[in-house]
Amino acid sequence: MREQERPMTKIMQASQVREQWSSVINGVYKGETRILVEKSGIPVVGVVSAADLERLQRLDEEQAADLATLERISRKAFAGVPPEEVEREVDKAVAEVRAEMRAERATQPRFPQNT
Repeated sequence: MREQERPMTKIMQASQVREQWSSVINGVYKGETRILVEKSGIPVVGVVSAADLERLQRLDEEQAADLATLERISRKAFAGVPPEEVEREVDKAVAEVRAEMRAERATQPRFPQNT
């Protein structure tokens, strides 16, 4: 499987997965599909290839490292600033970004137009 190609995600009931386990494993192994298993209509587990799992674990590690870096930077940048003030400023910045995003979405067509 080439890197830019991603397997199709298929939703299956747990009972179907049990009945078709061998086929499910083969499709996942070959990189043809990922399986989202539902039980009573509730997503409960995913079946992914070993390569997908390794990539997920790598992303988790990268995210943890990135968050640790942000924590170090923020401790230095906001040293001496009361946490309440930092929280107020963060809330204000988030509200501004959300307002900008809402305004941007309001100018975009809701449905793709046929050309």
